[in-house]
Amino acid sequence: MRTTDSAADAGTDGEPAVAGTDAGTGGPAEETRVAREAESQLSSLTTAPGEEKLHVPSIGVVGWARWFWRQLTSMRVALILLFLLSLAAIPGSVIPQTNVDAVKVEQFQKQHDVLSPVYEKLQLFDVYTSVWFSAIYILLFVSLVGCIVPRSWQFVGQLRSRPPRAPRRLDRMPAYTTWRTDAAPDEVLTGARRLLSGRRFRVEREGDAVASEKGYLREAGNLLFHIALIVLLLAFAAGQLWKSDGGKLIVQGQGFSNTLTQYDDFKSGSLFEPDDLDAFGFTLDDMHATYEESGPQKGTARDYRADISYWQGSGGKEQRTRIKVNHPLEIGDSKVYLMNTGYAPVVSVKDGKGGTAYRGPVPFLQQDGNLTSSGVVKVTDYRDAKGSKDQLGFQGFFVPTFDPTSGRMFSASPTMRNPVLFLTAYHGDLGLDYGAAQNVYQLDTKRMKQFKKADGSPLAKKILPGETMKLPDGGGELKFEGARRWAQFQVVHQVGNGWALGGALAAIGGLAGSLFIQRRRVWVRAVPGPDGSTVVEMAGLGRSESARLPEELGDLAYAVQAEAPPVDEQDGQDERDGQDGPDEQDDEQGTAGNDARQHDDRTHDDRDHDRDEDEASAGPSPRGDRT
Repeated sequence: MRTTDSAADAGTDGEPAVAGTDAGTGGPAEETRVAREAESQLSSLTTAPGEEKLHVPSIGVVGWARWFWRQLTSMRVALILLFLLSLAAIPGSVIPQTNVDAVKVEQFQKQHDVLSPVYEKLQLFDVYTSVWFSAIYILLFVSLVGCIVPRSWQFVGQLRSRPPRAPRRLDRMPAYTTWRTDAAPDEVLTGARRLLSGRRFRVEREGDAVASEKGYLREAGNLLFHIALIVLLLAFAAGQLWKSDGGKLIVQGQGFSNTLTQYDDFKSGSLFEPDDLDAFGFTLDDMHATYEESGPQKGTARDYRADISYWQGSGGKEQRTRIKVNHPLEIGDSKVYLMNTGYAPVVSVKDGKGGTAYRGPVPFLQQDGNLTSSGVVKVTDYRDAKGSKDQLGFQGFFVPTFDPTSGRMFSASPTMRNPVLFLTAYHGDLGLDYGAAQNVYQLDTKRMKQFKKADGSPLAKKILPGETMKLPDGGGELKFEGARRWAQFQVVHQVGNGWALGGALAAIGGLAGSLFIQRRRVWVRAVPGPDGSTVVEMAGLGRSESARLPEELGDLAYAVQAEAPPVDEQDGQDERDGQDGPDEQDDEQGTAGNDARQHDDRTHDDRDHDRDEDEASAGPSPRGDRT
């Protein structure tokens, strides 16, 4: 193959001939190769920029970790996490929670058989202990800590630093004033320093100016607010991890000791220990309840009050007090709340041999607003007429105010005026010996038989106080002796409440400080004037926009003028005009012009001192009126 000096020569037919080929030589493969070579040569002659690959260095694992940490500790991400935490708490307020009311959760699952499996997978029945809620909580905590630590060090450095030196051009500040005085510059600066120190400014004198700064509590309030948020998070976390919550139903005259075995139901945090319970106990002396007797809210409770005797520790002195709704008894880190009240019929059961098989109050649970209550009486130590061991069970309703004219077995009022007990009787196996948990307010009749009358009908009877219900075949009897009040208490043990309250108050105080305290700087310069008087300049700069800065500067200037009173500039000008001739005035103006030019020729160090001037000219604050 021959190559030519030019990329293409003109052919006989007017088209460019392919460089480096002989006509009629080679096959199709050779023609293709020659064409590609020609295209390569032509592309090398183009003036278009070639494609070059950029060699971007990889940041690596450490770089990605630093980037992630910077993003996590930024204020934007902290606000996003705080917003997500608020959104995450919404399902916990709408959907029933297992740790609050397991019964409602069970009812919800029965009513929503399609949504319940989805909610369980998303942990929506345990929102506050779910993985995703804990992740948001922990990330917010880390973000706040990572944001506070460097800012705290910066704040400490600012407290230890001196106020910035006065800029060369004070007249460029947002608030500015100037006047002439006969006082000496040193006297003016001394008085200004004394005045600013008395106004709690941090003052520093350097050369012909006094620099001062005030408002550091603004940043302190900001840091206090963030630290208070961390305290709140820690207090809430401690309250959830070490908390305990238990319920106890107590009949009038009975007592309670704060141990695990005494609770009807009990739940606690993951780090709770039984030894964390406060040592105390109490006895329900009396239970009072009043209700509306008329009007549209008839039967509505007006007031619940429990009179109790309580003691602290094993040998504590017994004390008397009252517990009302929303007025709990506080002992240590525990609070005892009064939740509800009802009736407990007092019954006595005699077996077939005439012995007392059971005697005492039996709590019945209310079914409506008028305290129509249902319950069961279980008798485990019973012998029939032949002396054989057996077990008895009675279930029915208690009506505190029975109205025989209504034709219904419902109470007409929650107040006990005409109490009646409706019962049916069973005998057999109560199912208490099989190890399975059993509801004390329900009767399992799978292994029991109902007592029958002589005619074969089920045994059931309406019993008034003092009356008895006879069992068939001399099996004994049940006597209704009256009724007592019962009260349901909720004992809540939660640590960190004091820390949470302190954190909330500190957060409010810190937020108020960061919003209402303004950080500002004030400079005072006093230099000799050309006429022998002293030129005083005062300027102020706020780190944030505020209309109060010119007013404050005016007050400070008025106070400084008390020691450096201004002179009448017109009188001074007339006096100068009378003393200086035209030539001297021209020389003075030329000298002032040279001084001004020298004044503008700033060194590199002076430019560093003018950062406040740039901040004022480029910042969002409009230039205020000069005093």
